[in-house]
Amino acid sequence: MNARTESQYLQTLSNQHLDALEEETIFILREVAASFERPALLFSGGKDSLVLLQCAEKAFGRGRIPYPLLMIDTGHNFAEVTEFRDFRAQELGAELIVRSVEDSMKRGTVRLAHPGESRNVHQSVTLLEAIEEFRFDALIGGARRDEEKARAKERIFSHRDSFGQWQPKDQRPELWTLFNTRLQPGEHFRVFPISNWTELDVWQYIAREHVALPSLYYAHARQVVERRGLLVPVTDLTPAREGETVETRRVRFRTVGDITCTCPVESPAATAAEVVIETISANVSERGATRMDDKTSDASMEKRKKDGYF
Repeated sequence: MNARTESQYLQTLSNQHLDALEEETIFILREVAASFERPALLFSGGKDSLVLLQCAEKAFGRGRIPYPLLMIDTGHNFAEVTEFRDFRAQELGAELIVRSVEDSMKRGTVRLAHPGESRNVHQSVTLLEAIEEFRFDALIGGARRDEEKARAKERIFSHRDSFGQWQPKDQRPELWTLFNTRLQPGEHFRVFPISNWTELDVWQYIAREHVALPSLYYAHARQVVERRGLLVPVTDLTPAREGETVETRRVRFRTVGDITCTCPVESPAATAAEVVIETISANVSERGATRMDDKTSDASMEKRKKDGYF
């Protein structure tokens, strides 16, 4: 087999793999539409939710997605992401519902320990309030099992009790893509159609399908400081501390969340194809390399799942 033939063979295998993942995701998205009365798709404007939305468009068609998009806004999101979120929802003709942690703070259901505290962990409260307000019985999310050890345990159809909490012993078997979607009053499901995708799969799909993303997913110049092994972006919310050296580096974001806990990585990758090449050689997960909140036990993913988020 010559080099050209080998390259074509590997590309065929890659496409077959992505086709299988896409087919599974579309099947799950349609299963949710058929099984629940009031589902919603969690949409942050990040790369995973945009891939999920691309599959939803294929599953139902533009302007025909049968459930609203729901965003839980901390008020500390990158402007590039929220602007792209609004653009994509309008482009698809999809209903976009935004509920804010700041509104929960005004109601007194969220109280910060100090003004500079990350609001990321408090999304749980706002999310549960939105579920109660709209009586959602299923929420579709873009989480993947390879992201973090707590997510590796997760079912595709994740049962939540009447308090919105995840209980490990109450999760149901999922054999032969048969899903038990029965609910008691007040309960709901979190559904993760791209559970079996990896970060590499996501970027290969983005490259193949030409999925548009917010610009900060690609290399750009940004002021940062080094802190606890991470590159912290210098912003009004995350200023440099005394003694820290501010540098301008060429970086990109592997994952995007609240400004107060999301860090970029140094990178020259300016296209999806270049990100694919970088991802192949990455030896640290995207959350492990970029999320400050995952490094503290109080904000760990396991705790957040049991509190009602994720």
